[in-house]
Amino acid sequence: MGAENRFRQSRKSGFGLNEVYSFEITEDMEGERIDKCLALLMDSLSRSFIQKLIKEGGVTVNGLAVKGSYPVKTEDQVSFRLPPAVEPNILPENIPLDVLYEDRDVIIVNKPKGMVVHPAAGHYSGTLVNALLYHCGNELSGINGCLRPGIVHRIDMDTTGSILACKNDKAHNCIAQQLKEHSITRRYHAICHGVIQEDGTVDRPIGRHPTERKRMAVNEKNGKQAVTHYRVLKRFRNYTYLECELETGRTHQIRVHMASIGHPLLGDALYAPNRKAPFSLQGQTLHAKILGFHHPSTNEYVETDAPLPEYFSHLLEILS
Repeated sequence: MGAENRFRQSRKSGFGLNEVYSFEITEDMEGERIDKCLALLMDSLSRSFIQKLIKEGGVTVNGLAVKGSYPVKTEDQVSFRLPPAVEPNILPENIPLDVLYEDRDVIIVNKPKGMVVHPAAGHYSGTLVNALLYHCGNELSGINGCLRPGIVHRIDMDTTGSILACKNDKAHNCIAQQLKEHSITRRYHAICHGVIQEDGTVDRPIGRHPTERKRMAVNEKNGKQAVTHYRVLKRFRNYTYLECELETGRTHQIRVHMASIGHPLLGDALYAPNRKAPFSLQGQTLHAKILGFHHPSTNEYVETDAPLPEYFSHLLEILS
């Protein structure tokens, strides 16, 4: 039995704050950095959160604190404790939300273009988190730390559409597990450069760009598996309207994959810097339309459909 399966069995009820968890390293993880090892086992926690946990001595190997670069060995005994939830040091803001679905466990919002999902350098107000704190009060999961309460997945600032946030840790762990197992339905609508003749799939690993920090790239050597299925909805003279379904969920996945086959998204200044966008667009033409998942409490399948934003519908009319 692999380390991940053993670890799952040891935490059947999911992660709890301020509880100690332990597991043993097996041969399949030999040589991995401890921070990468924990990131693989705990998809619901961000890599930066794990690195901070290690730096503060919250992770031990064989009873001793280690650095994030420590290469694990077979039979190493790893223990860690998730700290108690910290009150967010960010302020609730009365920002209107387009709520597609909400109950006591989750909330799904149709995010507008230009809204950052969570606070980060240069964006400490006006984010989705600021709006959720006002709308939900204290009813947000604390697993991802004080800057990302409730956040279990993200979409880019200039991507519109469905994003799900969790109101408690049980829901957070459940949704994170579904994301890890690729069982969540995520279908995006996009407009790309060029005319695509047939439906297809891009199955190419994605990792950090070797020289440009803000970009991702197809990386056969160090990238993680990434699969995008695309279906032609309508063809125009110089563009194609697509539906893209994510099998995996890597950073900038659709943008990177479509650029890699010579069809970057219309308006994408990062991955199509030399392609002119004649419609005064703000970033890539990409919309998270369909989001489907199994409910954390009932296990019933729930699916939402975020209507296209006005700019997107207007652009389709112009192209037609």
